[in-house]
Amino acid sequence: MLDRLRRDAPRTFAMLLYVEQPFPYDLEAHRIDVRSVSARKPLFMDESAHDWRLVRLGRALGWTGVALKTCKTQTGALLSLCWAKAHGMTLMVQVLTNPMLAQIRHVLLAAHAGTIMGVETNAMQFYPNASRAEAAVHPGLYARHGGRVDLSTLQGPGFGYREDEIGRRLPQPVARFGD
Repeated sequence: MLDRLRRDAPRTFAMLLYVEQPFPYDLEAHRIDVRSVSARKPLFMDESAHDWRLVRLGRALGWTGVALKTCKTQTGALLSLCWAKAHGMTLMVQVLTNPMLAQIRHVLLAAHAGTIMGVETNAMQFYPNASRAEAAVHPGLYARHGGRVDLSTLQGPGFGYREDEIGRRLPQPVARFGD
């Protein structure tokens, strides 16, 4: 398909930045050598990239980039980021829906990861009212302006949530450590 696109629509082929996970997500079960694809365009692991060991396997199979996601696991995303960076893989941070406080750690990872094009963040599109309480404190983080989000309101301990200022009432936990 990429060869046909390059031949029949070279301008479109040139505008294509990368290819994202066009093969089954379970790399261990489907060890497909993808070097022929990644020789044409950068090839990004998506759902497979939640564990650095899978990123290592993906690189051995020819994958050239990693799409990190904090929604699966923050620690997994950080470990995958470190391994990928140490081995010259290209990074992006993306997820379709990280509303409320999850949006903050998601965009912070992107801000510090060295991605190819910032961050993909679409929760405000799919759940426009879900983050209303957080947006009152961090308005630029929950609305895109000119294709960008604004992290300038993040400050203080933790991830800069300023959680004490957010008027969200959460339910009581169903379990506590040590119970």
